[in-house]
Amino acid sequence: MARITKWEPENEQFWKKEGKRHATRNLWISVPSLMLAFIVWQIWSVVAVRLNDIGFSFTEEQLFTLAAVPGLVGATLRFIYTFAVGKFGGRNWTVISTAVLAVPALGIGFAVQDPTTPYSVMLLLAALCGLGGGNFSSSLANISFFYPKKEKGTALGINGGLGNMGVSVVQFVTPLIITTGTFAFIGGDGLMLKNGQELWLQNAAFIWVIPVLVMTVIAYFGMDNLPGTKQSVAEQFVIVKRKHTWIMTWLYVATFGSFIGYSAAFPLLLKSQFPEYVSLAFLGAFVAAAARPAGGWISDKFGGARVTSVVLFIMGLGAFSVIYFINQHDFAGFLTAFLVLFLAAGIGSGSTFQMIPYIFPPKEAAPVLGFTAAFAAYGSFFIPKLFGWSVKATGTPVTALYFFIAFYFVSILLNWYYYQSRKAEHTSFVMAKETNA
Repeated sequence: MARITKWEPENEQFWKKEGKRHATRNLWISVPSLMLAFIVWQIWSVVAVRLNDIGFSFTEEQLFTLAAVPGLVGATLRFIYTFAVGKFGGRNWTVISTAVLAVPALGIGFAVQDPTTPYSVMLLLAALCGLGGGNFSSSLANISFFYPKKEKGTALGINGGLGNMGVSVVQFVTPLIITTGTFAFIGGDGLMLKNGQELWLQNAAFIWVIPVLVMTVIAYFGMDNLPGTKQSVAEQFVIVKRKHTWIMTWLYVATFGSFIGYSAAFPLLLKSQFPEYVSLAFLGAFVAAAARPAGGWISDKFGGARVTSVVLFIMGLGAFSVIYFINQHDFAGFLTAFLVLFLAAGIGSGSTFQMIPYIFPPKEAAPVLGFTAAFAAYGSFFIPKLFGWSVKATGTPVTALYFFIAFYFVSILLNWYYYQSRKAEHTSFVMAKETNA
């Protein structure tokens, strides 16, 4: 493939003649690569649910921790991955970061077959799954360079939203694949449950090894390193001095942090509150991921700040509704309220990211996208841990939800003051309309 020597996405003639074609190709290779990263990152959210069924004897708090640790590691790695694209190039880093996903997938596949595997080994494997969590920051930073400002919201929404879909994919596929001996020739027989059913939990990890290797090869031959995007870490690190970096980080924690945190905790929440419906755990992540591209597209039309204010209000109402239906032990209401919460979080993930390219110049916007994503990813650690603490301390997850409601309220105020009020320094709604006019 010919090397790209010039990149001017804001030049309309260049964009129509060749820019859009290259950008589209890179986007549609980036999407499945990122989806696999999310699958590996969130695999413990479903594997942890079945460990005790096949002979392990972990406490409920230990299981919540296994679901949370990948989030802690992944969030921390995002700070490194944020600056990797500028340092090594988008194509190069996508190849490297995709290939390493095979390591935790293979490790989990072998470890879950032996119920005597120490908890410390399980924690190590959970930490290695954090490698997948780091990919989001580098992937979004890379794709942001390919598109003109007027299309960034939609492009980032597609990349992030369909990539996020990996969470629901792993939560949907795992219950199906673990009931067959698909990979018995590699890892051996399944383990017998008390009800006589045989379970091959290793399949939950082994099934992703080949797709990871395939996408590594496709990324190597099909993606591009863009000219003019290389920056030293020191050059990129200037973003930490920007006030709006921290404001947007807070808002993205409220939206995407909620999405990924609730996704990690939802299967265990269902098992503790409505165990007969745990097979529906994938719905939350699916709704949120599907809504994210819509959030980017709507924000391109009406402005990210306006959309963000609406979704934060809905998230607060959704959390209050979840509390009500938990207290009523009403599953239909609980599921509906949680899906509304997921829907709003997904749209908000797209709307907040749409705001960033309007606030920052291109070479700062890319690392800011990764930086905010790094902080938001801690939601996948703290939200399951907070739910685990809440259940242990009070016997119910309700207490944790009150913390989230308070966070959403503060987020609404910040978004209004800095991006919507008359004193706002940046009004993404106005800028979006002027750009699209």
